[in-house]
Amino acid sequence: MTRVAAIDCGTNSIRLLVADANPETGELVDLDRRMTIVRLGQGVDKTGRLAPEALERTFAACREYAAVIKEHGAEKVRFVATSASRDASNRDDFVRGVLDILGVEPEVITGDQEAEFSFTGATKELTGRDDVAEPYLVVDIGGGSTEFVVGTDTVERALSVDVGCVRMTERHLVAEDGTVTDPPTPAQIEAIRADITEALDRVTQLVPITSARTLVGLAGSVTTVAALALGLDAYDSAAIHHSRIPFEKVAELTDWLLASTHAERAAKPVIHPGRVDVIASGALVLRLIMEWIGAREVVVSEHDILDGIAWSVA
Repeated sequence: MTRVAAIDCGTNSIRLLVADANPETGELVDLDRRMTIVRLGQGVDKTGRLAPEALERTFAACREYAAVIKEHGAEKVRFVATSASRDASNRDDFVRGVLDILGVEPEVITGDQEAEFSFTGATKELTGRDDVAEPYLVVDIGGGSTEFVVGTDTVERALSVDVGCVRMTERHLVAEDGTVTDPPTPAQIEAIRADITEALDRVTQLVPITSARTLVGLAGSVTTVAALALGLDAYDSAAIHHSRIPFEKVAELTDWLLASTHAERAAKPVIHPGRVDVIASGALVLRLIMEWIGAREVVVSEHDILDGIAWSVA
C-alpha cells in the first residue's frame, strides 16, 4: 500500500482525497475525501483573470488540506488544476500560492489529461461487471468545461469543451451589474441550449459518443441531480455511487430547476449552497447529452478525476 494525496482544483470546487492505494489489487481505500466550493473561476470567462477573492478562498482551502495531508502522513501528493486556471492570464499567482502552502506545484493539465484521469477514476470499478456494457462514455460536467471520454479498459477518444455549469450561468444568466436572472427567461435557456448543442455537434465529429453502450456521469452537477432523483434528505455518497437515473427523471428535474427560484433550490438540503445558482445549467448539460446520444439512463459515479489522480500517483 502507498499512502497518497490527490487534489483536484476545478472552476467551482477544490477537492482532496487521501487514500491507501494498492496497484497490484486495484484497491483504493479512502482515508479522507472532502470538497470545498471556492468558485476559483469567478468571472474568468469575462475577465480572463482569477479574481483576488477567488484566489484567497482557494488558498484558505489549501491551508486546510495541507493540515489533513500532514495528519495522515501521505507519502506522495499531486495537485491538478483544470479549466479555470488554464484560461487565466494571472495563473502564475495561483501557482506560487499553492506551492507556498502545499509544497507542490499545481499541474495545469490539458483537457485530454483531465479526460484520462476522469475515465480511469470512473471506470476502474466497472470493468468486468456483467450489468455494465462497454464501451463507456464518461462525461465529467465541471464548472468551466465538460469532458467526453469513450473507451473500454483504456481511453479510445476524448475531448474537452468549454461548456460547464459556472461558465453557462455566468455567460447567459448574469447581467453586467452582477445580478442573476432567477429563474431564467425562455430566451436565456435557449441561449444555453444553443451553446451546449454547438459543443455536442463538435464533440460528435471527433469522439464516437453515440457508439457508447453505458453513459457514466461524474462531478457535482450529476451527483446533485442523482441526489434529487433519489429523494435524499441529506447527501449520501454511498446511495448515489453507481445509482442509475433514468432519462425521464433527469428531464423532469431539469425542468423544475430551470423554473425554480433561488429560495426553492436552496430549500433542498442535498443541493450544496455553492451549487444553488449553477445547478440548473449543469442539469441542462446532462439532459441534452442524454437526448443527443439517446441514453435511457445515466450511471452516476462518485469516483472520478480525483481517484484517477490518486492512481497516477500510486
